Amino acid sequence: MSSSKEKGKRKKEKVRLLRAFRKRLLLAFCLLPFAFYLSACRQDMQNQPKYRPYRSSNFFRDELSGRPLVEGTVPRGYLRSDREFHTGKKNKPVGLQGATGIQNAATTQQNTAVQNAAGKSAPGTQSATYPDDVDTFPFPITAETVNRGQERYQIFCGVCHGMTGYGDGMIVRRGFRPPPSYHDDRLRQAPVGHFFDVITNGWGAMPSYAAQVRPEDRWAIIAYIRALQLSQMPAGSAAQVSQRGSSPLAGKGVNNQTAVTQK
Repeated sequence: MSSSKEKGKRKKEKVRLLRAFRKRLLLAFCLLPFAFYLSACRQDMQNQPKYRPYRSSNFFRDELSGRPLVEGTVPRGYLRSDREFHTGKKNKPVGLQGATGIQNAATTQQNTAVQNAAGKSAPGTQSATYPDDVDTFPFPITAETVNRGQERYQIFCGVCHGMTGYGDGMIVRRGFRPPPSYHDDRLRQAPVGHFFDVITNGWGAMPSYAAQVRPEDRWAIIAYIRALQLSQMPAGSAAQVSQRGSSPLAGKGVNNQTAVTQK
């Protein structure tokens, strides 16, 4: 009697397992087409038409697959809306910037040559020489700014201009063309925007340092140059360093004993 019950239980268990297997088989058969669809979609996305970097293209006229940025595109964080801070030039209407820039460049070179030939700056020539350069720093100058400028100056400028700004750096001692001394009357009276323009775009034998020095560090270097000029003024001299610019020592924590015009 017990054996017949065991046989019945085994038979029922086999039937249950068979039904479960059939259900799974049916489910797998139903899902199989979807698996094909998904694999086909994945292959299509993987094998979609595309260009590898620097490969040519017959679709574009210049046969370049890499396309240039749309004109006027500005990367995030690189909008140079503050013209004075990023160029050292005075704010002017956009339409006048291109036309006046060419004229001012020619005028600057011509006036500089005349001043160098004369050996000094003629009265009233600085305004004509640097008409677009800003006269003041675009932000308050503090002791921290001057210290930062000293650090950057010693790294990038001292090798040519010397540690005291007389143009007697180590490279010059080894035969390189000497730069002008910062203590010449022409550069003492030059506006701060002129120094920023020289650092940004280069001047004479000096290349551009725009890639190496950030705009804020350029202003810091200029502040330190003004400090060097003040430090080399003759004792008891009434001369003023750059009457057309802010004193780099106007910030708190700096003892400014030399008269410097603050605008």
